[in-house]
Amino acid sequence: MIKEYLKFLLKSSNEHGVHSPFIFDLVTKCFYKKNITLKWNDFLDKKQQLLDNKNYIKVTDFGSGSKVFTTNNRQIAKITKVAGISNIKAKILIKIIHYFKPKNILEIGTSVGLGTSALKIGNLNSEIITLEGCPETAKVASDLFLNNGFKNIEVIVGDFKQTIPKVLKNNSFNCIYFDGNHTKKATLTYFNYCLSAIKNDSFWIFDDIYWSSEMKEAWFEIKKHPRITVSVDVFHFGIVFFRKEQAKEHFKIRV
Repeated sequence: MIKEYLKFLLKSSNEHGVHSPFIFDLVTKCFYKKNITLKWNDFLDKKQQLLDNKNYIKVTDFGSGSKVFTTNNRQIAKITKVAGISNIKAKILIKIIHYFKPKNILEIGTSVGLGTSALKIGNLNSEIITLEGCPETAKVASDLFLNNGFKNIEVIVGDFKQTIPKVLKNNSFNCIYFDGNHTKKATLTYFNYCLSAIKNDSFWIFDDIYWSSEMKEAWFEIKKHPRITVSVDVFHFGIVFFRKEQAKEHFKIRV
């Protein structure tokens, strides 16, 4: 990952290398925005609650597996520490959601609810449907939302191949956050499922695009898809837009 990040730094730019007004505003008014202290403290409070939870749960892992855990019996605090969304990612995610203020969000991959909390804190008025394959982690997340008074968050448990088509049939989303299965095949499958839900102002966020060679390949295929006009690689996330008024362009931005 260090090698990948160094390569990214060599090819990336800041606002001075951006000529698109849409992306220039995204960089200067969102990525480089600093005044989110209250939201950030709110997120850290939710994270600490999970870090203080020393209970163990049995995790059902449908994804590419863990690079850290050797057993499915895992402590909630440890899951939060090593597998939950990192602080730098959470801060970026909060800024993005605060900037665009999407009304309806779909999250693919709830885990213990830390990423979901970042989404909610970014826009408290958002309505979130979050999908999780593991009943035990979904229960931890649901308790977190309930205990903190987070409203309009629906947790749906089940196989993504079944739950994604179902929620897409009955709902529309301004934002979709992909964080459920870090394999190329699964990522592209979920991507293709969601293509039917595109609106002009939709934006999708893909987590861990440099997590493996497979994820790099998936990101390459996603950003070249004809329905996507603009893609933004901030290393920690890949973000795509479907704005018909934009010329197709790809950006690498340091955040």
